[in-house]
Amino acid sequence: MADEYFLGRNAASTPPFHFSPFAPSTTSAVAVAVAAAGEARTPRIHPKDYMVHKLPVLDLLWSLLSSGQLERARDLFDRIPHPDLRSLTILISAFTKNNLPEESIRFYRRLRENKGLEPDRLVLLSVAKACANSSDLVEAKWVHEEAVKFGFSSDLILGNALIDMYGKCGFHDGARRVFDDLPQKDVVSWTSLISACMSCRMPVEALRVFRDMLHLGVKPNSVTLSTVLRVCSESKALDVGRQIHCQALRRALEDDVYVGSGLVDVYASCSSIRQARIVFDTIPYKDTVSWIVMLAAYFVHGECEEALKLFELMRSRGVALSSASWNCMISGFAQNGMPEEAFRMLGQMQQLGFKLNHITVVSALPACSYIESLRRGREIHGYIFRHQILEDMVPLTALVLMYSKCGDLDKAREVFNQMPRKDTVAWNTMILANSMHGCGEDALAIFHQMLECGVKPNSATFIAVLTGCSHSQLVDVGKSIFNSMSTQYGLQPDVDHYACMADVLCRAGHLEEAYGFIQSMPMQPTVGAWGALLASCRVYKNVDLAKIAAAHLFEIEPENPGSYVLLSNILVAAKLWDDASSIRMLMRDKMRDRGVTKVPGRSWVQIRDKVYTFVKGDDRNALRDEIYSFLKEIREKMRLEGYLPDTDYVLQDVNKEEKEELLCSHSEKLAVAFGILNLKGESVIRVFKNLRICGDCHSAIKFMAKIIGVQIIVRDNVRFHHFRHGSCSCRDLW
Repeated sequence: MADEYFLGRNAASTPPFHFSPFAPSTTSAVAVAVAAAGEARTPRIHPKDYMVHKLPVLDLLWSLLSSGQLERARDLFDRIPHPDLRSLTILISAFTKNNLPEESIRFYRRLRENKGLEPDRLVLLSVAKACANSSDLVEAKWVHEEAVKFGFSSDLILGNALIDMYGKCGFHDGARRVFDDLPQKDVVSWTSLISACMSCRMPVEALRVFRDMLHLGVKPNSVTLSTVLRVCSESKALDVGRQIHCQALRRALEDDVYVGSGLVDVYASCSSIRQARIVFDTIPYKDTVSWIVMLAAYFVHGECEEALKLFELMRSRGVALSSASWNCMISGFAQNGMPEEAFRMLGQMQQLGFKLNHITVVSALPACSYIESLRRGREIHGYIFRHQILEDMVPLTALVLMYSKCGDLDKAREVFNQMPRKDTVAWNTMILANSMHGCGEDALAIFHQMLECGVKPNSATFIAVLTGCSHSQLVDVGKSIFNSMSTQYGLQPDVDHYACMADVLCRAGHLEEAYGFIQSMPMQPTVGAWGALLASCRVYKNVDLAKIAAAHLFEIEPENPGSYVLLSNILVAAKLWDDASSIRMLMRDKMRDRGVTKVPGRSWVQIRDKVYTFVKGDDRNALRDEIYSFLKEIREKMRLEGYLPDTDYVLQDVNKEEKEELLCSHSEKLAVAFGILNLKGESVIRVFKNLRICGDCHSAIKFMAKIIGVQIIVRDNVRFHHFRHGSCSCRDLW
């Protein structure tokens, strides 16, 4: 069950049936007995006997609904010869309250068509609420026609409900038409129209309506201000947010928890985190949501320590914790690259008796992906299975992504295939998973399967598909997919799609064509496009284009040492020592001036519950001697199988034997060797690396996998490599 933060501020405190305008003033003894005894004890009395037994029909209907017996209540209603509108209103509202708005609408339509029932204002109000909850625009328009037909087009309360209904159906024109047709408007009318504009993603129009409201002298209330503040937060309209802050101060609404939380959100979204905290501290009565808004603001700005301090303050003051507050902390740490802190919060949450919901699962799974912890991911998968969270696409999609990022593509496919329903995000995730693992043909097959199922692709779909084409060198297919975006699907490629297409050309060795493609881009080329060209220039040894690509990268990202290192390596491989030295000196100067440090290459492997990390020439591991002894021994076996060390990947000017020793100390080789020494019956070794895998290491690991007879999966910063039987899944096209 989702928690109150994600359902809405008052969701947790609202009873399942709250029909105060229509509830009977007294409850009969029979009704009380019905509610207490439940369905098995419900007296079976025919409607004709109600007057004889003096049993109020409304009381009995109310009691059935209060005890959750919707079907019995509807059956009772159907057997009443002449049902009154009050009973109908209660029943329609009950279905809507129980997340069955479509049933409410069908029930009303049946009565209108079969019994010629003429609704009153309250009936139409309940049906309008059902249309709003179901976001059914067709039915919403029909209810509007009903209101006009029966003479309620000028009714203020119903008109406000219709405005809200159209807004939740995403139909701004309908909301505006109802608003304009109202002869009188109150603050609720204006607030409903502002909310409708926001729902229809029209923030500029929402702010314009708010200004018109003030110009006409209508005084906003706390709901109005909190609604407009949400608009300001999403559109980052800081100046308008400050004006509303002044409005709140003038109208003495700054202490309102909704307005205060809205102001915190506006200042935080506009990077005024200190001002957000000042406003937060001035809210006299903070509810849980107010604290969560401030916590989320700290995490968004990377201030994890401040978020933790605030969370501890929240606990020390006895603020009631909810699943939402724990989810905020777990998600915040995970998204800021602090997986261990995220898991610590998850453990505390469970120790205090809180149950994980689907939001918790989705928050925790990225932490598993960050440290590539299959064990923890499997534990969460087990929790999903045990607690039957199998109908929700969001956690299952997150599970697919987790397995694929942790190197278990087969398990990702298994979860995907078992999903009862799949939306665009789920399909995109599975396409991307196959692309990351170098299975371009499989990614294309899933894309076509997605289309056959009638699921419409979006912009992210084509990023995933083009990535698959790139990693599998499917140039002609990539071109066709790229062109189809605008011709078949009405999507204009953005800068990321162009960068992906450039990568497709570059990886296949079409460097000149790629250079021309980048130059012809309708927008300014980004790091992605020029970076793809530079990386491929190293593979295909094109020094001239490498210099051109690097020059653009130095201009766009002068502080990124990776571009300098890559160009220097290309120049070293071409024996242009002086040019390489100049680039290295330029890099050192830039890094010193900007305070940037070069990220060292590192590889890590998880053995049971512990992660072991290695850097080049690592001597810290307790098994150092065993690792280097193993590498020396297997190197001789690899030579017999045909392995030749590629000393071009050694950038120091030393003799051949020293170069081979330096190659042996690369972090990915150390991690693989450590994994092999600690196999203990396992058939798969998974190694992760923060930089691109070295060409010599790629060749060596193929031989290791063949000689040892295990599968070795290595994920670098670009893709996954599956080594088995002396070959790699990338077919040496990485």
